[in-house]
Amino acid sequence: MMLISPPRPRKGDVETDEAVYDAVLRAILEGKLEAGAKLAEVPLAKAFGVSRERIRKILHRLVAERRLEAIPNRGVRVPRPTLEDVRAIYEAHRVLEAGVIAELANRINDALIARLHGHVAREKQAAETRNRADSVRLSGEFHLLLTDSLGNEVTSGFLRDLLSRSSLMVSVYENPAEAICGVSEHAAILDALARRDTAEAQRLSAEHFRHVEQRLKLKRQEDGKMDVTLLFREISKG
Repeated sequence: MMLISPPRPRKGDVETDEAVYDAVLRAILEGKLEAGAKLAEVPLAKAFGVSRERIRKILHRLVAERRLEAIPNRGVRVPRPTLEDVRAIYEAHRVLEAGVIAELANRINDALIARLHGHVAREKQAAETRNRADSVRLSGEFHLLLTDSLGNEVTSGFLRDLLSRSSLMVSVYENPAEAICGVSEHAAILDALARRDTAEAQRLSAEHFRHVEQRLKLKRQEDGKMDVTLLFREISKG
């Protein structure tokens, strides 16, 4: 029996998938989508001028990344974390990074410090230009740089899972005007690490995550209140 290989995706298909994926992800990170906002396949397909199957694949990808959530018989929506969810995630952040900093005490070097200084500079630029999506992304990457420097894939995997959930919380619930506060806190953590002051770096890290948690303003949104289709139609035209 002759086996027929499935057709390879055309370059344009991949580029289109990434463009739509980036548009939806950026809308999430910029806080343009309210907590609980529904993302239906048919309206999004029309807004972007692509097939429903393509939208389904992109939504599934975002669900797998914990950027969106799938509710049985109700479709896909932006998560609406509870106060308990927020507390659990940021407690996990504090515990994990305290251990990372303790391990870094014997490994940190001038090359990593220089790399972190460069990263904080990019964070400051994003905050000063009010680039919301880049600010959220770079904020998470600061903590990833610390954790990835240990070379432990398991630990890095734990952090990536936490960040995919906490970055969504920040995007939806934090006042954009307060984002620059996190940059100054990252700079303070870095200064303590540069001095090899492990205890101070751990203290500043714990305070940082508590401050981010406290800045989140959980709001009750009514399902279906937001016109997601109109939002993405405007984004796709831009």
